[in-house]
Amino acid sequence: MKRTLLIFAVSFLCIASADAQLRIGGRKIDTGKAVKAVGDMATAVTLSDEDIAALCRESVEWMDAHNPIDTGEYDARLKRLTEGITEAGGMQLNFKVYDVIDVNAFACGDGSVRVFSSLMDIMTDDELMAIIGHEIGHIVHHDSKDAIKRAYMASAARNAAGAVGGTVGKLSESQLGDLSQAFMSAQFSQKQEYAADEYGFEFCIEHGFSPHGMADGLNRLVELSQGAKASTVQKMFSSHPDSEKRAARMKKKAEEYESTAR
Repeated sequence: MKRTLLIFAVSFLCIASADAQLRIGGRKIDTGKAVKAVGDMATAVTLSDEDIAALCRESVEWMDAHNPIDTGEYDARLKRLTEGITEAGGMQLNFKVYDVIDVNAFACGDGSVRVFSSLMDIMTDDELMAIIGHEIGHIVHHDSKDAIKRAYMASAARNAAGAVGGTVGKLSESQLGDLSQAFMSAQFSQKQEYAADEYGFEFCIEHGFSPHGMADGLNRLVELSQGAKASTVQKMFSSHPDSEKRAARMKKKAEEYESTAR
């Protein structure tokens, strides 16, 4: 039986320790959280590609250990489809299938690509490879780096609020695990999504799949979002907006490609 994906908790840098407190204006200030907020902000600004890769690697290792990895038919299909696809943007790629009910796929800045079995259930080979290419496009274009920076900024803001005692501090404590959404629910701009679509389109052509794969894959998700699987597809749509418009755009591009290839 498929399980629900177990979301990971990213191990971010913790610069200050201690439970030290001081009082300013009659309010308690948790110096540990205050210094951590400053540290998170500084780290967000200076994250390098190597830093992103290291964070991704640690996070994906955690997810691999806590989610069911398929070694049967799904894995065999993915290996067949990705045979010979070993690198992108200078990164070595590695592929695995999570046997979970969520309809999704993601790629991380260390070259890890994880495809969910429920996504494979509903897509043709061409559609699936287009979606995989789209996700790889996000890391090739360094969109994931931007997402991690935003996650660090959010962490800094929460720790700054949580440094002050009272209700706000308690709420901040309960939100400290929110950074686990950095990869899974990263919000990308329209420009970034269009660029990732373009990459997925070219990815399909380069590796011998249909130029219509990107448009068909997006249309498939649109259809499913309105049907019985809507709840499991919704997470994917939260980070991939305007799918209908994007599908129409990719359909036009595929038709133009075919007309010039004749």
